Amino acid sequence: MQYLSVYDEAFNAYGRVLSGYDTKPLIEAMRQIPLPAEGTSYEPGIPSLEATDIFPALKDRAYGGMPLQLGMCWGHNTKLNSLEYHRDSEINIGDEDFVLLIAKREEIVDGKLDTAKVKAFRVPAGVVVEVYATTLHFAPCHTNENGFRVAVALPLGTNTDKPEITEGDWEDKLLFARNKWLIAHADAPQAKNGAYVGLVGKNIDIAVD
Repeated sequence: MQYLSVYDEAFNAYGRVLSGYDTKPLIEAMRQIPLPAEGTSYEPGIPSLEATDIFPALKDRAYGGMPLQLGMCWGHNTKLNSLEYHRDSEINIGDEDFVLLIAKREEIVDGKLDTAKVKAFRVPAGVVVEVYATTLHFAPCHTNENGFRVAVALPLGTNTDKPEITEGDWEDKLLFARNKWLIAHADAPQAKNGAYVGLVGKNIDIAVD
């Protein structure tokens, strides 16, 4: 698999790098949270991260004053497993370099997405990356034995309890949590938890590829 940088021109279709943010206090706060022994953890909002100066800066500058949450995804991961999207951009900041496995929403055809279309982009530690709402993404992949800690900024309430809905079209089958549409590989843990299975091809594992 080819690995590109978020500074590569190819990333422009998926997101962009934001500048003018001091990420050091955030990274210090992130590193106070222990890594799980295996697998990954995720919390939509973490008070110690939201107490850092970058939180109001992201809220007012990156999201134009909208209600915001700042949480984290952290642990150990090398697999694609699933892809998700939101109605809004997501902002990621890692304490170590990490890899994003991403694709485009328009590449979902008849409820299926070929994993051969997935691209890998390396994000340097401390860089603020915006992932567009039209970009499919999921848990970061670690690049060394330290695992990963990636701060995740999203509109308030995202990734919390799924609303009760009556399905009206095929996209409703993908709704997995609040403001979270998910498409899983058959081999993924999310598929066993009721997620819509629509990723076809191999379940990418960067440890192998």
